[in-house]
Amino acid sequence: MTALNLINQLLNFMAPAAFVALFVVLAARAFARILRSKSPLTLSLSAQIAIVFVASLTLLVAGLVIFGRDGKMASYALLAVGAATCQWVLLRGWKA
Repeated sequence: MTALNLINQLLNFMAPAAFVALFVVLAARAFARILRSKSPLTLSLSAQIAIVFVASLTLLVAGLVIFGRDGKMASYALLAVGAATCQWVLLRGWKA
């Protein structure tokens, strides 16, 4: 495997985590604006995206280790639930 192929494989592995992190954070901000949430957002947009991305990537790696291959639907389900839970914790959803 050449270096270019390795980079391509790694970027394709990380892409779902990046898109889910971006979508979850932007959706949370949109819903907070629509619902006129009185609680201030604690972290900046880029910090929230970075934290959710790292958590999502960790869950994808865990799915890869558990199942032995990438692309299992259970891994993607874990990714979605984990990203949403991470965003909920970042926004202190239990205080709402």
